[in-house]
Amino acid sequence: MAGEKGFIGSIDQGTTSTRFIIYDHDARAVASHQVEFTQFYPEAGWVEYDPMEILESVKVCIAKALDKATADGHNVDGGLKAIGLTDQRETTIVWSKSTGLPLHKAIVWMDARTSSICRRLEKELSGGRSHFVESCGLPISTYFSAMKLLWLMENVDAVKDAMKKGDAIFGTIDTWLIWNMTGGVNGGLHVTDVTNASRTMLMNLKTLNWDEETLKTLGIPAEILPKIVSNSEVIGEICKGWPIPGIKIAGCLGDQHAAMLGQACKKGEAKSTYGTGAFILLNTGEVPIKSGHGLLTTLSYKLGPQAKTNYALEGSIAIAGAAVQWLRDSLGIIKSASEIEDLAAMVESTGGVYFVPAFNGLFAPWWREDARGVCIGITRFTNKSHIARAVLESMCFQVKDVLDSMNKDAGEKGSLNNEKGEFLLRVDGGATANNLLMQIQADLMGTPVVRPVDIETTALGAAYAAGLAVGFWREEDIFESGEKSKNSKVFRPAMEEATRKKKVESWCKAVERTFDLADLSL
Repeated sequence: MAGEKGFIGSIDQGTTSTRFIIYDHDARAVASHQVEFTQFYPEAGWVEYDPMEILESVKVCIAKALDKATADGHNVDGGLKAIGLTDQRETTIVWSKSTGLPLHKAIVWMDARTSSICRRLEKELSGGRSHFVESCGLPISTYFSAMKLLWLMENVDAVKDAMKKGDAIFGTIDTWLIWNMTGGVNGGLHVTDVTNASRTMLMNLKTLNWDEETLKTLGIPAEILPKIVSNSEVIGEICKGWPIPGIKIAGCLGDQHAAMLGQACKKGEAKSTYGTGAFILLNTGEVPIKSGHGLLTTLSYKLGPQAKTNYALEGSIAIAGAAVQWLRDSLGIIKSASEIEDLAAMVESTGGVYFVPAFNGLFAPWWREDARGVCIGITRFTNKSHIARAVLESMCFQVKDVLDSMNKDAGEKGSLNNEKGEFLLRVDGGATANNLLMQIQADLMGTPVVRPVDIETTALGAAYAAGLAVGFWREEDIFESGEKSKNSKVFRPAMEEATRKKKVESWCKAVERTFDLADLSL
């Protein structure tokens, strides 16, 4: 890669942990540190964080990663050019701009407490669930920040009081971190980027500004919202009191968009990130495509204030790796997440068992908040290996559902095939280390799955964005380098077409069994 040498840092603030990774000019990670933080579950379907704990986790990760890099002989103190930031999207915080303290715990993206607000709006608004789709590309759902913000405005006295006084400000995790890292109560910058803003329901996809009509309809004052910036530009400098004062924050993306950049997905290329949930995005180029099959219209990235915007179709799956955590933490079937591969490999099939992890409803392409988890086809023959394999298959079936919808929306010209005429799905995220999961994914889709050497592409994408902004890398370094793909592992389908078809039919039956179960009495 061309350009001056040095290092780029990347904050990766995920659903269960925070990481700081330091990359050299060849985009190799030279040091990193990770800290897990607490998730709170105050009621069924509610998920919260302590925003102050997240701040502290970022500080610790930066300091520890710097120490590790220095111990290994890297002159990061003198060579760090900028940092990028990527975060879980939609998670909502409202805080006091005078004290800097949160007015309530952060409401997490998967939190479902706003279902009554969603139902109320669907009844009140002329467009029902799709009322705002034309402007923001998103249906009314518990998933998105606007609904969480409305809940805070309606139910939390501290938020109500601060809003009356003009002291409340809103942000997703990226906004909260940047505000604190650039000064906090002493002039902290209140900004978000286009990708995080696109997940609030409040940004107009075409203008990339807050949509005035939406704000008016929902009763959300514009003055509490952050300024929207591109994904790759110098936003500000880190203030004193942080481990790296004076360093530029030069890149910011929501996690799934960062993974798109980390995977160098151009128009027609798709990636699937397997984490707590699973998120599949197809880059549709410079024109937003409206989905007729339950997908979200969103952004891929915008690499500079004057750069053209790349849009995407996205399918979001609420429960992917979280189902493995459930097997471990709630059922005790495995002691660690990595054990599931060996357990599932002890059987050649699920023995007719199908598991649908609709713990808090189903996201794309079904969008059923009334769905709840089911495990069907159980017989006396069923053992824990069959259930473990059914959990892995559930992740892959859900990804296939989304990709099928993408193909219908984007059409034959919407996706790029390789020289053999194959559509390649790029994959990343911690769960992709599971070889059996990746083979099942290829088998159920009937197309190859490509896993890069570095499966943590989210942090790399944020580093790329920051590096582009300060001239550390050029776009051709990222999008035209063939070296990364040479070392990728390719999983090719080995399942007969007839078997695949029968399994997909059985899966669809299982999904239908999950509907209308939210009100089951205890």
